[in-house]
Amino acid sequence: MLMHVFLFLGALSCYIFIKRNRRDTSKLPPGSLGWPYIGETLQLYSQDPNVFFAKKQKRYGEIFKTHILGCPSIMLASPEAARFVLVNQAHLFKPTYPKSKENLIGPLALFFHQGEYHTRLRKLVQGSLSLDNLRRLVPDIEAIAVSALDSWAAGHVINTFHEMKKLSFEVGILAIFGHLEATQKEQLKENYSILDKGYNSFPTKLPGTPYKKAFLARKRLQEILKEIISERREKRVTEKDLLGSLLNSKDEKGGVLSEDQIADNIIGVLFAAQDTTASALTWILKYLHDHQKLLDTVKAEQKVIYESNDNGNLHLTWAQTRNMPITYKVIMESLRMASIISFTFREAVTDVKYKGYLIPKGWKVMPLFRNIHHNPEFFPNPQEFDPSRFEVAPKPNTFMPFGSGVHACPGNELAKLEMLIMVHHLVTRYRWEVEGSESGIQYGPFPIPMHGFPARFHKESVEEKRRICGAS
Repeated sequence: MLMHVFLFLGALSCYIFIKRNRRDTSKLPPGSLGWPYIGETLQLYSQDPNVFFAKKQKRYGEIFKTHILGCPSIMLASPEAARFVLVNQAHLFKPTYPKSKENLIGPLALFFHQGEYHTRLRKLVQGSLSLDNLRRLVPDIEAIAVSALDSWAAGHVINTFHEMKKLSFEVGILAIFGHLEATQKEQLKENYSILDKGYNSFPTKLPGTPYKKAFLARKRLQEILKEIISERREKRVTEKDLLGSLLNSKDEKGGVLSEDQIADNIIGVLFAAQDTTASALTWILKYLHDHQKLLDTVKAEQKVIYESNDNGNLHLTWAQTRNMPITYKVIMESLRMASIISFTFREAVTDVKYKGYLIPKGWKVMPLFRNIHHNPEFFPNPQEFDPSRFEVAPKPNTFMPFGSGVHACPGNELAKLEMLIMVHHLVTRYRWEVEGSESGIQYGPFPIPMHGFPARFHKESVEEKRRICGAS
């Protein structure tokens, strides 16, 4: 009931905005704005969102209007339109998030901004996640993956997505802080978990509500981070992790980042690093499970590396992670099929003309990545899981699993490295069985297999490994 009230009030405010700012609507893209106040929000949430957008595209074409989540919106489902909004004319479209979500992550996080501040922070994040720095992280990411897999192989059923979230959080902590003191890590984990649970809840600060709990956890996170920042500054040690990059940054006038700026961006990176990567890893496991011949092929590729490392007694190397072509194509196809980031939100900062259509100032603009990823013109038989399609590079702007332009995910190489390392140890050391027969997708808000893909993991014995090796 509270959610319906919230949507109604949001829709009412946007309806009034439209009435006060009438324009010549004859040049708006085709489509429907739905009912007064509520638009087409109920239609969107009464079905799979991807089906909603696919039906719209089939009826109206690759640019169409609708009215969802309280605001009028222009949907874009072509590579050219996505590039126009995210790259060529990105300055005409600002990132837009609900204020309630900004407050939980931190209003100074880079992905809420444009211009010089965004450029400065993005360079710092990208620099800390450069290929040279990622090379150093391979042994530590490997240790995190092995530890996680060992904990799953206790014979009980696990929620794969939830466990992958724990894994991705650990990797995120590693990339941000390096090796963090255990007590501080647990404090961060505990409070971030509370924040995460309240992030997509109804934004009320009534005592006891998930949002209020998340709001209070966010304050505690700020204090924990300030303590870590203070300790690092006292040590005066130059580290190559993200925190080191943020602490040592100076602008042209010699100004340093404030503690609030550093804390907001650390929480922002943790947020960006966790759910999307965990969702991708969960889908990879599902697709491998559903395609046994492909799983056997991946196993054969990884077995060669496993054996060259003295049957797993030696660590993976950076060079080995760069030479997993079959596994890499599986990851790319998993990202295309799942399209974890189905679309992105922008807002027109002025009236914009595109292909003869008007995109009015203040309207939301949403490039639909999933529609592009599932367009048979670019990916034949798009519903078929076929990693071989990535033997040839996709056409420009048709494959954007990490977004595009100045706001594309700066941690995409870290995410791919995490996936490659995880798959290596998974297929060379373990087997897994899916529990239950229910299939489907649920959104929270990112798409994941139903119920988080419940599965039971088993560590393969030496005899099983020998049998598999002998059979191949």
